[in-house]
Amino acid sequence: MKTLRFLITLLALVAILPAQPAAKKDATKAAAAAATGLIDINSADAATLKSIPGIGDAYAAKIVANRPYKGKDEIVSKAGVPDGVYQKIKDKIIAKQAAAKKK
Repeated sequence: MKTLRFLITLLALVAILPAQPAAKKDATKAAAAAATGLIDINSADAATLKSIPGIGDAYAAKIVANRPYKGKDEIVSKAGVPDGVYQKIKDKIIAKQAAAKKK
């Protein structure tokens, strides 16, 4: 009986192992956003962007499609987010820049 429980437990652990890296990556992104309190429009996924008030499926998709942004205000001109929405969310977002590549 103990051997059967051990095998079932082992199989369950093996079954969830491939899912851990993706979950860990998502958790890392969420932790980074929580630490700063800001959502990076240059790296956040669509689901995270949709958590911002006023950003739904369409705007989230446009924000993702028009990356990168030099400044957070570019979501108005590049992604078509209305200025009124931007004014309400500008204190909740950031547009981090990618690190420069060394040659």
